[in-house]
Amino acid sequence: MMTDLTPIWISLKTATTATVITFFLGIMAARWMLGDRGKSKGLIEGLLTAPLVLPPTVVGFLLLLLCGRNGFIGQILDYFGVTVIFSWYATVIASTVVAFPLMYKTALGAFKQIDSNLLACARTLGSSEWTVFLRIILPLAKPGLIAGTLLAFARALGEFGATLMLAGSIPGQTETIPIAIFFAAEGGAMDRALLLVIIMLVISLGVITAVNYWTEGNREVRRQVTKAVPPEGRRRQLTVEYPQKIAPWDLKGERKKAIDYPVPQAKIELIVDIQKQLPDFLLEVAFQTNQTPLGLLGGSGAGKSLILRCIAGLDTPDRGRIVLNGRVLFDSERGINLLPRERACGFLFQNYALFPHLTIAENIAFGMRSPQSKREIKQEVERQLIAVDLPGMGSRYPRELSGGQQQRVALARAKASEPGIMLLDEPFSALDTYLRDKQEKLLRNNLIHYQGVTLFITHNLEEAYRVCPNLLVVDKGRAIAHGTKQDIFEHPRNFRTALVTGCKNFSRAVGLSDRHIQALDWDCILEVIEPIPQSLKYVGIRAHQLIFPDTDDGANTFPCWLATISETQHRMTLYLKLNQPPTHPEDYHLQAEVFKDKWAELKDRPFPWKIQLSQLRIILLQA
Repeated sequence: MMTDLTPIWISLKTATTATVITFFLGIMAARWMLGDRGKSKGLIEGLLTAPLVLPPTVVGFLLLLLCGRNGFIGQILDYFGVTVIFSWYATVIASTVVAFPLMYKTALGAFKQIDSNLLACARTLGSSEWTVFLRIILPLAKPGLIAGTLLAFARALGEFGATLMLAGSIPGQTETIPIAIFFAAEGGAMDRALLLVIIMLVISLGVITAVNYWTEGNREVRRQVTKAVPPEGRRRQLTVEYPQKIAPWDLKGERKKAIDYPVPQAKIELIVDIQKQLPDFLLEVAFQTNQTPLGLLGGSGAGKSLILRCIAGLDTPDRGRIVLNGRVLFDSERGINLLPRERACGFLFQNYALFPHLTIAENIAFGMRSPQSKREIKQEVERQLIAVDLPGMGSRYPRELSGGQQQRVALARAKASEPGIMLLDEPFSALDTYLRDKQEKLLRNNLIHYQGVTLFITHNLEEAYRVCPNLLVVDKGRAIAHGTKQDIFEHPRNFRTALVTGCKNFSRAVGLSDRHIQALDWDCILEVIEPIPQSLKYVGIRAHQLIFPDTDDGANTFPCWLATISETQHRMTLYLKLNQPPTHPEDYHLQAEVFKDKWAELKDRPFPWKIQLSQLRIILLQA
């Protein structure tokens, strides 16, 4: 009976050995293929996965050509006196080759499922590529890797054709279960074949069950809903790795002398002058800013986030220069392009990019740059949590926090790395309206004490106005306005700036004299105070700056009729037509925004109403 079951031992030993080999080879190949392999990527992918689609006999024949006495590998082995053909090693080689594609493809798929923002965040927090791989990619891909390992084991266990051609069927040496089943059935030993088939079924069903379990577990990890809260009072060990080229920081946050390069004693300043060709437009921006927070405004796809990614080193400009506090981060002419981990940038992503497999304390400690004791790490983490109004929350996981709490943890983590610049990419976009005000106040309070440059992207105009004293307006990759918020909002110089900053009333315009213009779309002549530019294209006025006087004695006062209205909880938007009644709800010239108490007064007035476009509020715009 023991002799009859020898194929089981050979198969298990072979499959286990092949699985161990494919585990490491598959992961290394998957990690390598995550990078940009250029035009050859398709060919490389085809070669790595070929054993998955080729008939096993074809794979076995190719292995025989390579490993036989006259083959390339066979000749090398023969030189050292090693013979592979028709040995147990041949069964391992055959099983490894056919199982490798399953491990490789599963690992690659698991790696690609990981949110790229998590990897980018880890890099900006100072992690090397190996640290990112070991501490972020591998833990998050764990369920997928386990599933791939099980699939590779099952494939190696069931290998028949390639093994038969390369290793033959030598009882007690190379006769695996599939081969033993084949020859038992061919020789009429049906009982033995049936027993081996049952054993294979049991093992295969066990593997399939395990794969399903871990695949489902992988989905759950991506949803961040499976881990339990650590018991109260239990302290998890914080393992923090520190890159070698980052300046150390003491517990109070004061910069010490850098290890590999001196930190220049320069004023707080960011200089950006970069170009990058994109499929739809050329990103070409040049600006500089200081410690005063700078808000980036612009439509979706204007290039705002790309500017931040270029500063952080997550994307590379085609040419240009980026200098932070006197230190060159990127210079195309001098060939300088520091890695993200060397730039000391705190990046707050739209989805916060908290590492789901780490506790809140571990997330914050991840970016701390100076080697400290566990006690110092714990104290600094708690200090950061207190600063964002989350004391005692360090043992929780990100999924156990609300969106507002996650946003605060992301801010604390970015600050804990003591960056020279904070890059905030729409940090409130994922929050409900009622949470935004509290988070915004907390952010403003934190920025007051932050000694560094701050860039803040938002689509909320009121938010930008409250948080950022200075603004940069970006349109199709170009900076079309840069200045104080008062200047940008009250005196926009071009149509796109006025549109981005919330102006809703525009008309094509031509100059008639030094003091008068004709608003073509509003069918009226306006008196202006501001000098009329030679390149005048449009005239505009903001909806809340329209005046409803009782008489028509003032300049730029016209009769108007109401076309339709739109209501919010505090205001009314009135759609008005000048000089004559509208014919339908869409027949209007201007939008006026008034508070409801003003609306209560207006609605009882007989038509036509009087409306005034104040000379001080009219905006003359270039194209």
